[in-house]
Amino acid sequence: MKYIKATLVIGALSTLGPFSVDTYFPSFPALAAHFGVSEIRMQTTLSCYLVALAVMNLFHGAVSDSFGRLRVILITLAVYSASALACALAPGFGWLVGLRVVQGLAAGAGMIVSRAIIRDLFDGPEAQALMAQAAMLGAVGPVIAPILGGFLHTWFGWRGPFFFMALLGITLGAACRWGLPESLPLHLRQPFRVGHLLRGYREALGHRPFLLSCLALACGAGGFLLYVATAPDVVLNILHLSERQFGWMFVPIVTGLMLGSILCARLAGRLAPARQVRWAFVLMGAGAAINLAVNCWLESRVPWAVLPLGLYTLGFSLIAPILSLDGIEMLPHRKGLASSLQGFIGVLVFAGIAGWGAQLVYRSGLKHAVGQAAFLVLCWLGYNGYKSRRTDTVPADPAVDAPGRG
Repeated sequence: MKYIKATLVIGALSTLGPFSVDTYFPSFPALAAHFGVSEIRMQTTLSCYLVALAVMNLFHGAVSDSFGRLRVILITLAVYSASALACALAPGFGWLVGLRVVQGLAAGAGMIVSRAIIRDLFDGPEAQALMAQAAMLGAVGPVIAPILGGFLHTWFGWRGPFFFMALLGITLGAACRWGLPESLPLHLRQPFRVGHLLRGYREALGHRPFLLSCLALACGAGGFLLYVATAPDVVLNILHLSERQFGWMFVPIVTGLMLGSILCARLAGRLAPARQVRWAFVLMGAGAAINLAVNCWLESRVPWAVLPLGLYTLGFSLIAPILSLDGIEMLPHRKGLASSLQGFIGVLVFAGIAGWGAQLVYRSGLKHAVGQAAFLVLCWLGYNGYKSRRTDTVPADPAVDAPGRG
């Protein structure tokens, strides 16, 4: 398969987010006890990380449009590894929060820039298939991360997950150097000027169909990220499981993501995207409806309380590559910037869930199910909104986008 190394590395890069979030969940109670704060306040380390991740996602792709894809990924992985190591040595809670912010500033580059690499190298069904294959590989992270985090916590205490994150960043840096091509040649790079960058963001933010596609993608993901962001509460308080049993929640979620990604790759070029999206919404709707029914009439226990999550993520995996590629194709001359904005909006929604939504659904399985259904409705509204409005793309800026300039 062409670019098989790149596919493997891009899939591996997409695990950085789950490992940065999920690995230290089993250590939440120990971290709260060590630093003398409540478990709810420990959510600050997640929400601040996500806000930093969202803000910097605005720039990773745009910077890679100017300086090249590979250079941005390697530098940010070095910063990520150093900050993860520093988290393990944090002398106080304020230091931990601050270092998580630094970690968040660096963590998103791999996923954001790798999506731009896919669009640099491929078009149409081939790009959809590669996006789905990379997502399938990346889906391994969320199921491994909390389980591994439980063992790391047992063996090494709360510092273990952070040492692991540092090692992961170093390993990914070596893999990128070995297997990731520089997909943006010099003559296609954009000049790095603040005015040009601001003009690009102004055009993108004024492109309503693009924004609606970003919101559809973020809200669709929000339906299961609500459970990811509140995993300690769901696993320990609602399902009444132990620190080593986070897999009960994450295995169904990730199984759905992986099966959906495999199916999406096989359907690329064979099934019309609009029809695939309809089936995706059917599956997501069925998962959300069953989840509501289970939490209304049954006690929150495994396995029935977690199986509907897998049906929801199966549907989401069928729609996510289409939404992502649709959005990037609306800004064909600023693919990195488009990918950055997709990541920014997605992580901003996740940060809102972690910092605000978690308090609304705390210790209630039914409230979690209602939240998932609400995100699904918003996803459907965003998709139908951008499909009804999508009539054009943002044109190239002839002053800066012509080949050979910058």
